[in-house]
Order: sequence, then structure tokens, then C-alpha cells
Amino acid sequence: MRLKYLTLVAAMFLVAACTTASEELADTGGEGAATTTSNDGVTTGPATTADDDDEAMGEEATEEEETQVAARTPPGIQPGSQQDLIITVGDRVFFDFDKFNIRPDARTVLSAQAAWMNRNQEVSISIEGHADQRGTREYNLALGERRATTVKNFLVALGVLESRITIISFGKERPVALGSNETAWAQNRRGVTVVD
Repeated sequence: MRLKYLTLVAAMFLVAACTTASEELADTGGEGAATTTSNDGVTTGPATTADDDDEAMGEEATEEEETQVAARTPPGIQPGSQQDLIITVGDRVFFDFDKFNIRPDARTVLSAQAAWMNRNQEVSISIEGHADQRGTREYNLALGERRATTVKNFLVALGVLESRITIISFGKERPVALGSNETAWAQNRRGVTVVD
């Protein structure tokens, strides 16, 4: 009988230890958490999605849950700032050559941006549309505008007020990567969210 009791106690400690380890992994992003390195070398942590925020906050979030979501902003970073946006959710999405549709990887980033915007109601943003160096100046300005508009429409569809978003196209005028190769071009085909 004593052996059964000790075995039961040991099993309970083992289960409790596993639960604690799982919770710690979840708090730190766990294995396989996505990180993003922006072109200026800033590495951001795991991006959240709208689904994550819906699970965390639900339809009617409690004050405690809202505090937990707000706690995602690292210490020393002003909530609602450009740095907060970059670090917590990412500020840019990328497009395929000569396209302006939202790619699946961009949907994740934009969903996280929408949740971030909804947490920071006082923030207004500009969406910058960019293109790579191929094509004429006029064509790339129009393509950059379509890209920025597509990003804006995606955010609005996720509940961000349209009045909080402006768009601007820089076409090929502001590359972040120099070079005449696909690696550089892929970095320059982007939509960037900038806190006003």
C-alpha cells in the first residue's frame, strides 16, 4: 500500500513539473517561435495573430487579460511607439514580383498589427508602399500605392478604423537593400507600417 501511495505522489509531481515546463515554454515563445529580423538588424520576437489575441482576450476581455496583453511590450519601450510596433509584431510585409496581393506570411503580421492597433486606440499610422528598382518610376509609384492600399484594406477588415490610416507610395525611390539581384529586390517589395 505504501508503495502505491509513493508512486501516486511521484506521478503527481511529474505531471506538475511537465505542466510548469509547458507554461514556461509558452511564456517565452516556445520552440519554433517565429522571429523576424528587419532590414535594419532589429530582431523581433514571435508575432501574435488575431487568433492569438481572440483567444487571449475573447469577445469581452477582462482587465487582467488586457494587462497580460499589454505586458507584451518589453520594459523601457513606450507602448504605442514605432519601436513597440517593430519589436512586438513587426512593421513590414513583403510582396511577390509585380504583385500587390497579401501573401500568407503577411497575413500573420498584419493580423498582429491589427490587434496591436486595437490595443493602442490613440495611434494613427501611415502605410508606405515600396517597389523594387525594376520598371519605370511612374509604374512603381502606382504599384507601391496599390500595395499600401491593400495593406490598409486588410487592417480595416480586421477592425482598425480607416480614419487612423493614411497611405503613401515611394515606388522604387527608397530601397532598403542595394543590388540588382532577387535578394535585394525581395526586400524592397514591401509595405511598411509607420506610427505617425
